[in-house]
Amino acid sequence: MSSDIRIRKGLDIHLEGEADKVTKQLPLSPLYGIKPSDFHRIIPKLLLREGNEVKAGEALFFSKSDERILFPSPVSGTIKEIIRGERRKVLEIHIEPSKEQVFVNFGEKNIAQMEAEQIKEHLLKAGCWPFIKQRPYDVIANPDGKPKAIFVSACKTHPLAPDYDYILKGKEQQLQTALTALSKLTTGKVHVSVFKDSSLSPFRNLKDIEIHNVSGPHPAGNVSTQIAKISPINKGEVVWVVNPEDLVVIGELFLTGKVHLTRTVALTGERFTNPHYVTAIAGAQIGGVVANQLKEVANTRIISGNVLTGTQVSETGFLGFYDDQITAIPEGNDYDLFGWAKPISNKVSLTRALTFSWLNPKKKYNLNTNTNGEHRAFVVTGMYEEVFPLDIYPMQLLKACLYKDLDELENLGAYEVAPEDFALTEFVCVSKQPHQQIIRNGLDLMMDELG
Repeated sequence: MSSDIRIRKGLDIHLEGEADKVTKQLPLSPLYGIKPSDFHRIIPKLLLREGNEVKAGEALFFSKSDERILFPSPVSGTIKEIIRGERRKVLEIHIEPSKEQVFVNFGEKNIAQMEAEQIKEHLLKAGCWPFIKQRPYDVIANPDGKPKAIFVSACKTHPLAPDYDYILKGKEQQLQTALTALSKLTTGKVHVSVFKDSSLSPFRNLKDIEIHNVSGPHPAGNVSTQIAKISPINKGEVVWVVNPEDLVVIGELFLTGKVHLTRTVALTGERFTNPHYVTAIAGAQIGGVVANQLKEVANTRIISGNVLTGTQVSETGFLGFYDDQITAIPEGNDYDLFGWAKPISNKVSLTRALTFSWLNPKKKYNLNTNTNGEHRAFVVTGMYEEVFPLDIYPMQLLKACLYKDLDELENLGAYEVAPEDFALTEFVCVSKQPHQQIIRNGLDLMMDELG
């Protein structure tokens, strides 16, 4: 069964540097790093110390609030260093990989013979539970919860998004195993969204799911947009969300008994000499993944993730636990004289004032990180509503987050959103306000006060 979802409001940002459909196998990185900051609101309690040997899939730490939620090592090797910050907060765990990778064997499982609690227990034991996030609040799901539905978006629309039809080709068995397992954890359905014109999607012929055909500009691929169209979240309700490539990890766990955190990563952006796909393990050092691929290092911004929601990293940094894209674009440290007052044809703009991007909506741009303006008070322009497809007032919700009004946050629909949903409003904001951080702070406040 399938249904159509068509989004009209939004904005596609076409950038140079789309990844060619060629995948290169990378050797092991010389160093791997796991950052607890990748797991929002998780306070880690370490299980191992510096110098300890660790196997791939073995737990490095668990959540202080729920010791059942474990976080696995991506590789086997030696814990080289534990980086701490203020009050001994754990910032990074560095692992030096062994030449021969050794995995913890959690045992092969037959999904058809397993009950929901057995599946949940197996995911928790193997450290795969962090792949399941929940809405509201966009945090790791509560294992004791019962979602009314589970969502998978296999049609990302952010700039230079990876092609999941290409990435997941040939992995139907792992996907089916994971989806069947997840279908037993919900009282509702597992909803998978694919592009309407995508006839080659590996999800087309899978069972235990409901397919939705998505069309329209970004953020049509955001899971919040799809949830709002399919099964809106009301107060007291919970839905779970899983990324497509994480389904493969879950599927392989049940099929092989091992946690393989290898994923196909898209190297995108104008600064790459030859944008393409590579295989890399979560937590790989960025320098090893992008080695000799950049046109210029000195004036380049490397982002783990996409340009709208990703995190800036250096070559000594690490690939984010959930990321399947690395983007490299020019730094915005140059300024145009009277740039605000002269006709512009090389930048994207939602307005038609002295800009001409609207004349050629398919044109690809080489944008840098310059915000083209300074931070200032909110200005009511009506631009947010043009790129925000949810039935929510974005300006009012942002202001409610700033002055911490819980009643307004509830009434304005904060249960339905995640920070990524405000990436586009942040992009078009003439006031240069940090929308995603504002929403994140508002959601954290609700979680603390309302639970």
